[in-house]
Amino acid sequence: MNDHNHPNRRLVSLETGRDGLRFRICASCCLLWFAGLGLAGGQVARAEVPAPSDVAEVAAASLMTPAVERAVAAGMAYLAARQQEDGSFGSGAYRGNVAVTALVGMALLAEGSLPNRGPHGDMTEKALQYLLQQCRENGLILNIPSASRGPMYEHGFATLFLAECLGSSNRPELREKVATAVSLIVNTQNAEGGWRYQPQKLDADISVTVCQVMALRAARNAGLYVPKETVNRCVDYVRRSQNPDGGFRYMLMAGESGFARSAAGVVALYSAGIYEGAEIENGLRYLLEFLPQPGVVRQEPYYFYGHYYAVQAMWQRGGDAWIRYYTAIRDELLRHQSPDGSWADPICPEYGTAMACLILQVPNGYLPIFER
Repeated sequence: MNDHNHPNRRLVSLETGRDGLRFRICASCCLLWFAGLGLAGGQVARAEVPAPSDVAEVAAASLMTPAVERAVAAGMAYLAARQQEDGSFGSGAYRGNVAVTALVGMALLAEGSLPNRGPHGDMTEKALQYLLQQCRENGLILNIPSASRGPMYEHGFATLFLAECLGSSNRPELREKVATAVSLIVNTQNAEGGWRYQPQKLDADISVTVCQVMALRAARNAGLYVPKETVNRCVDYVRRSQNPDGGFRYMLMAGESGFARSAAGVVALYSAGIYEGAEIENGLRYLLEFLPQPGVVRQEPYYFYGHYYAVQAMWQRGGDAWIRYYTAIRDELLRHQSPDGSWADPICPEYGTAMACLILQVPNGYLPIFER
């Protein structure tokens, strides 16, 4: 493992991209906590996954081409025009949905916009205020009229965004509500070590579980307490969900691998401080089988959800695997952007546009949760 990628040496940072504002969160102790759980993998499998190399470390400027900058700017302009008066995002059945609003907020942070600071600071602040208003006494973050059948998805993404905002804000209300949201996650972990749709200790699936893992990681990075036992148990759940082909099944009982949940599974392992080992190598090898190809149309379910996690997995890997993946998904997203700046998705265009902008902006390195 390259020394510069060692978790003990990393600093989580977020910088505004256009107005020179900066802040840095020293996350060495947070990442030490995740990496120090004794969860490192075994021997590295012989997998056809390109190893990181100094030669392959390409500067963000060469990946964030002028075409990418134009596409992101058009996407942001589209989102700015679609923000509701109450600060929320989403349309149709998802109008006011907290997950959609949180993901737009994440895309804004990835651009370098903080609450009340940066190119879209007002937009970010309004989204933050909306989500704070959706926090319930028991910690659940949910807007019932726009709730999906999986409230814990929405809760996980909303908690992640709020936790990311903690790095630029000392608001007691924000810290208090994130802490309560984290307590709900911790207290609803089931006996298998995972979570599913409802905030109850019932069944679990890999997809919802990873949403909670990411929220916990962001909260811990921001200095909030997360029990080691909770992380140990959820990492054990994720590991037991991996199939021999390197992919991940939906639930612990036997099932086939799938791209979206496998991308999420690899990111969960990285987020828990597992940076090498057979499970990482085999998972990355599986994901590279789904590398976008020009002229090849894939009908992958949960397209944006899958690539949102896959870009994080490849970013953490770095080197040739990262460059191959990012350039492929970058070019595919540029080909499929609508003339109005949006990206279509069955959930709603605000969701698709936020996810596309998040994926395209990973090389910026502004989001703490994306930091290597």
